[in-house]
Amino acid sequence: MAQDTSKEPLLYRLEDIIQKYGGRAVLGIDSLAIASKSIIGLVGHNGSGKSTLLRILAFLEAPAQGKVFFQGKACCTRQDWVRRKVTLLPQEPYLLKRSVEANVAYGLRVRGEDNRPDKAREVLDMVGLCPEDFVRRSWHELSGGEAQRVALAARLILKPQVLLLDEPTTSLDAESTRRIKEASLAARTHWDTTLVVASHDMAWLESICDKILTLEGGRLTIS
Repeated sequence: MAQDTSKEPLLYRLEDIIQKYGGRAVLGIDSLAIASKSIIGLVGHNGSGKSTLLRILAFLEAPAQGKVFFQGKACCTRQDWVRRKVTLLPQEPYLLKRSVEANVAYGLRVRGEDNRPDKAREVLDMVGLCPEDFVRRSWHELSGGEAQRVALAARLILKPQVLLLDEPTTSLDAESTRRIKEASLAARTHWDTTLVVASHDMAWLESICDKILTLEGGRLTIS
């Protein structure tokens, strides 16, 4: 069930956002506020702007116009401090051609942070993959659902302030779908992580989201 986040401080504020690709406007958001610790759902047809919005929220691309505020500060893609607080799980995440453990711990190594093996084991357990069975398994030995869960574990190990999920359960088996949902919700429970989820699974979104945003032609409406 969704929590009451009405009294939580604002985490994001977007103002007068326009994004263009090849001169064509694909996203237009006059105003959007996202509270800390909230769960926001994004729905809409393919090409409606969901992935573009997630990439802007992840500071992976800058809008053509407008401002993105994070914790009250105007931010851009060049600021490492804010990008370290946010992580995005794309619909088809890329895995390194290495072991599961190496994939999960990669982000910590890049950041120069402590990457003790027990950290990888903890998040593998969160996504329902037995560490003893998976830490030494190679990337090419994983099923589609297992690969998606490893990719999520690689984000969870960072204990992100914001977790952005782009169709995280599309075409997955029921067990992987359940595990991904449970692990994502556990991030808010354990670390007060804010979640923004683009998904066609309306039943799940309606059961957990504080707010559901519908994108149509790059424009937002609130359910």
